[in-house]
Amino acid sequence: MTERGNFMTNLASKLKRLYIETVGCQMNVLDSEMVVASLRRQGYDLATSVAEADTILFNTCSVREHAEEKVYNQLARLKMLKAEHPEKIIGVMGCMAQKDQQLVFDRAPYVDLVVGPGQLHRIAELLEKIQQGEGQQMAVSLGRRDGTQEDIRRSHETFDPLRDPSMRPTPFQAYLRIQIGCDKFCTYCIVPMTRGPEQGRSPKDIVQEAHELARQGCKEITLLGQTVNSYRYKDGDKETRLADLLEQIHEIDGIQRIKFVTSYPKDMTRHLLETVRDLPKCSPYLHVPAQSGSDEVLKRMKRGYTVADYYEMYERIEEILPNAAVSSDFIVGFCGETDEDFQQTVQLVKRCRFKNSFIFQYSVRPGTKGAELYADDVPAEVKQRRNVELLAVQNEICQEDNLRFLGQRVEVLVEGPSKMSLKRGEEGPLRQMTGRTHCDRIVVWDGNERQAGQLMSVLIHDVSSHTMFGSVETVELSNQPLVMPVLKN
Repeated sequence: MTERGNFMTNLASKLKRLYIETVGCQMNVLDSEMVVASLRRQGYDLATSVAEADTILFNTCSVREHAEEKVYNQLARLKMLKAEHPEKIIGVMGCMAQKDQQLVFDRAPYVDLVVGPGQLHRIAELLEKIQQGEGQQMAVSLGRRDGTQEDIRRSHETFDPLRDPSMRPTPFQAYLRIQIGCDKFCTYCIVPMTRGPEQGRSPKDIVQEAHELARQGCKEITLLGQTVNSYRYKDGDKETRLADLLEQIHEIDGIQRIKFVTSYPKDMTRHLLETVRDLPKCSPYLHVPAQSGSDEVLKRMKRGYTVADYYEMYERIEEILPNAAVSSDFIVGFCGETDEDFQQTVQLVKRCRFKNSFIFQYSVRPGTKGAELYADDVPAEVKQRRNVELLAVQNEICQEDNLRFLGQRVEVLVEGPSKMSLKRGEEGPLRQMTGRTHCDRIVVWDGNERQAGQLMSVLIHDVSSHTMFGSVETVELSNQPLVMPVLKN
């Protein structure tokens, strides 16, 4: 073997292989990107399966019981692999790790590592300890009553801005965290306990990170926060709000679209909406969870607003951003929800005509006020029936609203091959492509892989409830491009 061959063989033998699986929200996707970026600095490379990995990490979610049980089932399937290869390291990170802590080791004693979302910056250090034979390692943040306010806040800090472009949904889109934690304490939600107190990141750090993302080729940035429009950062007498951040990021060359999720209804101010209206790069797409259309249910959820408040906010959006697309979240079957309560939710969806809604059946989350105060008294079959009914109402609205795009041209940011193209195993540059409009509507067409990352005009010729189908055409008249109106929605 040549000297170079020996070098490459030795290098390959030193590489550590990491397999990471992520479930849950955009925050978890971003956390996984940062963990991978950190571990790459320690000589790790990504593996495509648990079989070829030295380290196996699960980034977990605690918002619903199903997400947790899915992870525990996956861990159970790894028991034999760990017995056959005890040198492999298995770790659980994220919100479930923070919530369950020692319970993870109790249910899966062969797990080596448990790390909460506020301690992810320690993963490289903890993996090193495990490799050196120091046994199981746990790093979790302080509980909401386990120290001073400052100590609790610091224990939940993340380690932005370590980034790894290969972990993003596409090379042209990136998440950017502007806020950590939540102080709303909705009675159904575990997030204030797993991600800690609400705190805004420094505007200077956020804008600097946005510049770095632009340098890496990102054209669309989505600002993340548990209640992102509640963002505030005080530095002496100066206070920065979300609208101020949007104005600063809007000036960055290369960034062509800016989104933000998830918004809280009471903080959807006129000033913020006017800022979105006045900044062309800001997508007129707003995700504002309502959760229920019943005041009684909202009160038990401790959402902090009434249905009338939500309608007032929605009318403000329609006045300032008449072409905006608004999406929402709903929980069906929350404690004490009656048929009348549910029908009020149906009426809210019909009145607001959301672009889409994410609908979930309530599941008790230990550690929340809902689990402590209220009985989970809506039968499972009733939850399922309400879920199906509300989804049918929303899908009908989506179908009707998408029909107005027929024969129109829309501007899309091309993300890459569509899910159907990947499922069919299509190869080569000519394949079905997908992208999203400025208002986050999904469009697919027969195109070319080279279109990825471009802003393109697509002519819509068919629609379903969640997808629009179109074609990319070049029309010329007298050697001059024919200018056709592009529907900005």
